Amino acid sequence: MMNQFILNWGFLYFPEDKSTYIPAVIEMILLIFIVVMLFKWLRKKSVQQAAEAKKLEERALAERDARMQAEGNKQ
Repeated sequence: MMNQFILNWGFLYFPEDKSTYIPAVIEMILLIFIVVMLFKWLRKKSVQQAAEAKKLEERALAERDARMQAEGNKQ
């Protein structure tokens, strides 16, 4: 049963001339390279955004502390 199922896969085509694989291999290598570069760029941007968020958080906390301290001095 399984052998018959596998043999009926007509869409699987393995050409005798293996040089037809060359363009596919080149495209695969190119796409993998692009994906790796995109991943590195995204990680770099993520680190930059995290640093900016940390600065904003520290500024907001400092302003909050200053406001709370000023309100404490009024009372």
